[in-house]
Amino acid sequence: MPGPPRLNCPARAETLGARALDIRESRLTRALIIDGKLHAQALRGRVAEAVARLKVEHGLQPGLAVVLVGDDPASAIYVRSKGQETLAAGMHSATHRLAAGTPQGEIMALVRALGADPTVHGILVQLPLPPHVDAGVVLEAIDPDKDVDGLGVVNAGRLASGRPGLRPCTPLGCLILLRETLGELAGRHAVVVGRSVLVGRPAAQLLLGADCTVTIAHSRTRDLPDVCRQGDILVAAVGRPGMVRGDWIKPGAAVIDVGVNRVPSRDPAKAAQGRTRVVGDVAFEEALAVAGWITPVPGGVGPMTVACLLQNTLTAAKRSRGLEEGGAA
Repeated sequence: MPGPPRLNCPARAETLGARALDIRESRLTRALIIDGKLHAQALRGRVAEAVARLKVEHGLQPGLAVVLVGDDPASAIYVRSKGQETLAAGMHSATHRLAAGTPQGEIMALVRALGADPTVHGILVQLPLPPHVDAGVVLEAIDPDKDVDGLGVVNAGRLASGRPGLRPCTPLGCLILLRETLGELAGRHAVVVGRSVLVGRPAAQLLLGADCTVTIAHSRTRDLPDVCRQGDILVAAVGRPGMVRGDWIKPGAAVIDVGVNRVPSRDPAKAAQGRTRVVGDVAFEEALAVAGWITPVPGGVGPMTVACLLQNTLTAAKRSRGLEEGGAA
């Protein structure tokens, strides 16, 4: 099958393509890198412009509220980053910090109060929650029209049925990267390795909505390497470092690596000290010699997640005023 165009238009190719792609070696022997940081920067810029117009034309400022329970250091850093990005986009940002021992009932009362607040258009409960809290029950208390993580059952049902809704941020980021890199996706065979409700299943639904032929595979799939080799698009979201090997990839395929796995440092001395490095679910160096395009880890899908959170908050704000219809990604 001939290789697809990298981008839809020359202008976008210049701004998001040329600087984003690693051209150290020939296109025939080395995959082109999909720079998630660059794509996320462009998306954040488009969101900020839309927010500015919304303020001027409708007097509406999108607002995002984040609920952080406990003092998990990684969660605190992530929430602080989300707050900074929200403010940079011109939105209102509020972080509600609760003690680790806060009763579940109080957390749910806060979530419901935020749902009734007209200045709040997006609600995000940062995971993980403390062991005494049932995360599923808390997440289902979020107003579906403010569920900017897109992970509640109502938005999952809307996605599955093709109805307007808020889409999960990481799968949505994957779809945006593919569209901006490949252009038209209709008719392509997409193989999604992973069936989690966080990434694998919604990613498959989004690709189906883009008129791809979709195969969902997982660790129990028979002849998994052969199944993967059928994909013009291969999305890896299994949480196993380097599971997808180079010879699992169809030559010229677009590979989206969603995995974020910590493994020991390559430096034996650092590894002995407990130092780690982050790798994806794809054996990256092997994949470079086979794939047409690939996202690195880190720097690929990750930056798109927060950018899509901002986009979802903007979408939720516009829909609260009846300013946007539709919504399938």
